[in-house]
Amino acid sequence: MREMAVAPVVTGVELGLAEVVWQNAERDPDQPQFVRPDPDPRSWPAHRPGRGGPATVTCRQFRDDVLAVARGLVAAGVQPGDRVALMSRTRYEWTLVDYALWAIGAVTVPVYDTSSADQLAWILTDSAAVGCVVETADHAAMLDGLRDTLPALRQAWQIDAGDLIRLAGNGRSVDAGEVDARRGRVTAADIATIVYTSGTTGRPKGCVLTHGNIGMDVGNATAVLPQLFHPGASTVLFLPLAHAFARLIQVGMVRARATMVHSATVSGVLDQLRRYRPTFVLAVPRVFEKMYDRARQKAADEHRSWVFTLATRVAVRHSRAQDTSSGPGPLLRLARAVFDVLAYRKLRAALGGRCEVAIVGGAPLGERLGHFFRGAGLLVLEGYGLTETSPALTANTPTAVRIGTVGRPLPGVEIAIADDGEILARGDVVFPGYWNNAEATRETFTDGWLRTGDLGNLDEDGFLRVTGRKKEIIVTASGKNIAPAPIEDEVRSDPLVSHCVLVGDGRPYVAALVTIDPHMWPRWRAEHGRPDASVSDLRESPELRGTIQAAVDRANRTVSRAEGIKQFRILPRDLTEADGELTPTLKVRRGVVQERYAAEIEELYRGH
Repeated sequence: MREMAVAPVVTGVELGLAEVVWQNAERDPDQPQFVRPDPDPRSWPAHRPGRGGPATVTCRQFRDDVLAVARGLVAAGVQPGDRVALMSRTRYEWTLVDYALWAIGAVTVPVYDTSSADQLAWILTDSAAVGCVVETADHAAMLDGLRDTLPALRQAWQIDAGDLIRLAGNGRSVDAGEVDARRGRVTAADIATIVYTSGTTGRPKGCVLTHGNIGMDVGNATAVLPQLFHPGASTVLFLPLAHAFARLIQVGMVRARATMVHSATVSGVLDQLRRYRPTFVLAVPRVFEKMYDRARQKAADEHRSWVFTLATRVAVRHSRAQDTSSGPGPLLRLARAVFDVLAYRKLRAALGGRCEVAIVGGAPLGERLGHFFRGAGLLVLEGYGLTETSPALTANTPTAVRIGTVGRPLPGVEIAIADDGEILARGDVVFPGYWNNAEATRETFTDGWLRTGDLGNLDEDGFLRVTGRKKEIIVTASGKNIAPAPIEDEVRSDPLVSHCVLVGDGRPYVAALVTIDPHMWPRWRAEHGRPDASVSDLRESPELRGTIQAAVDRANRTVSRAEGIKQFRILPRDLTEADGELTPTLKVRRGVVQERYAAEIEELYRGH
């Protein structure tokens, strides 16, 4: 069994996660901790002169806000160890409630704002939450419809209805010293949060994470990324805070006294990136795929496709050359400088112009885009982890990067590769177990190692490469084992393709379900003289099938004949989170897709 271990930089985490809020207020009270874009004073007061525009929250003000809500929670009867659910988009109030709960020793239970009534009911029931903070009137109505089935739930607060303000008002009767006393009793061993996995299969399981788990992970991650986490650094956070990856960034930014802008919607994030000019961004791979595809489409609209094609080739070649002993030659450096003026600067300008580093997680980005963005002046650092590991286990860093891998183990983390290729993990960042699920906890550990369920390998320098999910491996009727992710990534590199889902378990060959990118579809149909046609209208047309066949052919050239896609079906619409086919971090729920499109899959094998 191949292993790689890195000694911790941060050790002996003893205090709760909220303690740093009070420390920051003492050390640098006027440092901007958050920027609230156009805050609604009816949800939580915006501390600024006048009305309108963004509001800055200093370290001192954040401490005062956390204290006010914490006193309100104490007045409401929330006790140490009590679970309180939090269902909201990414916004200042999310972070405020999170830290207020931690300050009194309570446990935050995040719920995605897009969750269904059934999902909300399961999480509240399983966690036995005594309270629930929701964002909108729709959330409140959903919760009201469940109240009769939730005996443990005593109270609920709606952010948009001003309930947090009223909660803080009620807290004036509680002495601030009570919050100080509770905060002082929180230890590293206490539970900070129960994060329910988004679940590509089955019921979500509640991952118990302690203050020590998260504190060790964030402390060691930020220690190897000082270029990103420091006072003066900034980011626009638009991923859902219910996801452990975004939560790590939140805690890291507070710890570093860096400035974070909450962005409630992905649709408006480009405007906020240009407005707030962050020093780094974080996203899931799909965001970078779309950024690349839209830049390519814009170039085509301006009749400059040839420029973008050449710019892509130069960026990739320049990036690959950086990994050689001699580095990029003079002609390649000159070409890169030319295309920096013609193309790359515009791409970076879309991120605000100051951003040179991006962190990507949740799924593999792929070497193709990794080299392109680095060559274009945006270093994309891939990392890897699970909710069960707080979440980060490995990461590339600006001083140690190998594109195509997810980096080396973070300090304090041990990684091993089992005989069957499964990635195993060990360290203080690993969770103690699943809430109310001893059987699942036993199944996920082997000889003290956490079984990640992912497959991968470690190279000679300790960089980890993830090759697929153990449960997603396709075994064809002939016994061939195939990891679907690399082939799917190659098919998705075509700008017209949104998703590609391989099938073929127990079948004679590999086939694929393909969806069309709705942003690229209008251009394609206009070019082919069908400006009003839907994907459903044309999915059997020779022209559309020919375009997708070309993408499939390109992907097949990267794998062996036995692994290649023999047949494909174009689905009538794209996969969506709203229909349950994608997780909130845009990963495909394969089981849902295969069940929903069972008839389409049967067509792929008709006659065989």
